[in-house]
Amino acid sequence: MAEILATQILAILFCLTAAAAAARTKFYSFNSQDGTSVSSLNANDGICKSVVEPQGYACQEHTVTTKDGYILSLQRMPSGLSGQAADKPPVLLQHGLMMDGVTWLMNLPDESLAFILADSGYDVWIANSRGTRFSRGHASLHPNDSVYWDWTWDELAAYDLPATFQYVHDQTGQNLHYVGHSQGTLIAFAAFSQEKLLNMLRSAVLLSPIAYLNQMPSPLARGAADLFLAEDLYWLGLHEFVPRGQAANKLLKDICSKPGINCSDFMTVFT
Repeated sequence: MAEILATQILAILFCLTAAAAAARTKFYSFNSQDGTSVSSLNANDGICKSVVEPQGYACQEHTVTTKDGYILSLQRMPSGLSGQAADKPPVLLQHGLMMDGVTWLMNLPDESLAFILADSGYDVWIANSRGTRFSRGHASLHPNDSVYWDWTWDELAAYDLPATFQYVHDQTGQNLHYVGHSQGTLIAFAAFSQEKLLNMLRSAVLLSPIAYLNQMPSPLARGAADLFLAEDLYWLGLHEFVPRGQAANKLLKDICSKPGINCSDFMTVFT
């Protein structure tokens, strides 16, 4: 229970809605028909093999390389459970902070947006941002190299999202619908405000849109955001933030020791 609570609290670091999704993943861990748990996936197997195909859906693994060299994985669901090819436009699904493409597949097929859209006739594409477990490749760098992690969400808007958009557009020959959650809304706001990608866009659905953290009412979320000193951690040699690592454990202790934050009563302090 402590591990579940720690993961939930840490997921609030930048986005309250991302934490809610993480909590749902832990409490309601989806199991595929062959018994595979989403929370224990092997990144080497890929999302298609691990999550989509066991449910009886067709799935294709794709990769796209950004202009700054990051190799991102994309999953395509070209048809629904019936096997009939999609007859509606492509839809790109972009996850939020501390998540990956599995967030759109974690519940049962009739409760997961990716499956629902595929069954409704859409050509579904699932994005995975740089640094996530399915997008850790680079043209010249390794995740063990500190410089591999030398980026912020600005690069997600400037490189990852445009590369993914362009790839889906080129593969399908159609403009696409976009669905972003949390951080996925933030990078879309940034790109669209600069009039980027609009020539390839049909519509944008923004779930739990996020821009600033200073008006969040939750003391737990505010405490987490205030205490996450990214630059200090960087200079201490921590480049990848691992939710179950030593730095995360220390951060959790600091958050829970703040006045007004009682981590034993999670739902109250969370809401």
